[in-house]
Amino acid sequence: MFESYGVLNIWTYVLGAIFIIMVPGPNTLFVLKTGITRGVKEGYKAALAVFIGDAVLIFCAYIGIASLIRSSPFLFSLVKMLGALYLLYLGLKILYSTLSKKGQSQSSAHEEPEHVFRKALTLSLTNPKAILFYVSFFVQFIDMNYAHSGISFAILAVILEMISFCYMTLLIFSGAALAHFLSEKKRLAKLGNSMVGLLFLGFATKLATSA
Repeated sequence: MFESYGVLNIWTYVLGAIFIIMVPGPNTLFVLKTGITRGVKEGYKAALAVFIGDAVLIFCAYIGIASLIRSSPFLFSLVKMLGALYLLYLGLKILYSTLSKKGQSQSSAHEEPEHVFRKALTLSLTNPKAILFYVSFFVQFIDMNYAHSGISFAILAVILEMISFCYMTLLIFSGAALAHFLSEKKRLAKLGNSMVGLLFLGFATKLATSA
């Protein structure tokens, strides 16, 4: 069926996409944290921003921005460092709000809820390696002899977003359920938030030091 639209080995692609989406990263971690601290509605707001960010990066990959970044080491390094700095900022902010007296006296569920979408979108868009990934991964499943490669690219993108939606939904509802458990265990919640902050710092270091 999909071969007629220039898509090759569709089930291999689906399996690969599932494993790739399930690998922990800043986006999924932020959606999970939002589900825990702010509930299902804000969790879906964060997930929507991730979907939009991924769609933008996929489109950029399709029109060739990935080739531009690959051919310009300075541009690639610049975007990569901006992404690392933003992850560093988020990690430090989470740690500060968790460990400070303000963080102990106020629930993080009430801190800047209007910024959830913006933060998640920024996380999604400040990852230049995602563009390169989409090119290198998608191209393996596209028939280069097919005249309308844009259709092939769109099919693969929709499948990826559908899988991502299912996984994000699982994270959001798991996070919301976990929130009820943590609401009575303040020390455990504090430890969990601290771990999230440290993970963001780890993502920032990995992005900044990666080749």
